[in-house]
Amino acid sequence: MIGEPKRDLRLRVLDARRATSETERAEHDRLLCDEVARWLDARPDAGRLTVAGYAPMPNEPGGASLPAVLAAHAGRLLLPVWQPDNDLEWADYRGLLTPGRRGPHEPDGLPLGVHAITEAAVVIAPAIAVDRHGMRLGRGGGSYDRALARLGDAAIVVALLYPGEILSEPVPAEPHDRPVHGVIDPTGVHWFAAM
Repeated sequence: MIGEPKRDLRLRVLDARRATSETERAEHDRLLCDEVARWLDARPDAGRLTVAGYAPMPNEPGGASLPAVLAAHAGRLLLPVWQPDNDLEWADYRGLLTPGRRGPHEPDGLPLGVHAITEAAVVIAPAIAVDRHGMRLGRGGGSYDRALARLGDAAIVVALLYPGEILSEPVPAEPHDRPVHGVIDPTGVHWFAAM
């Protein structure tokens, strides 16, 4: 059964995150935001592209300043709005976040529907870990897997991770799980083989 190995791996990585000091995590978040900004600025469509990102929860890569950093380096930033069925709608980020019903903060704009993610050229996705084939381990609700399944082939999906969260061991995967094209961690951008 895949559920148990996934759960065990998720708990192991989350325990390691909790063991990291706040000072060290803040430095990792600063470096992550710098790397994301540098990568977005190096794109030929810098400043014009639509990015779908996220507002990190406590202990999630990027920290509280991630939405503002993404917005400063994108033409448009979409952030998720959690629905009762765990699916994600998207709304424009205009500098304000409100407490979300499901935990993460959400943009205060009107939700644009679940298919708004298809307008994004780049998706910055949260992850707990990613293996060397790009398989992403999330929190277990399937929200991002559903959202990523709606993307066309041209969209680039990148996960943000802390050091040591790109795994040499495979992430247990089920048919609905969606891989990412790359990872940004505090050391830079890491791309995976074509999927």
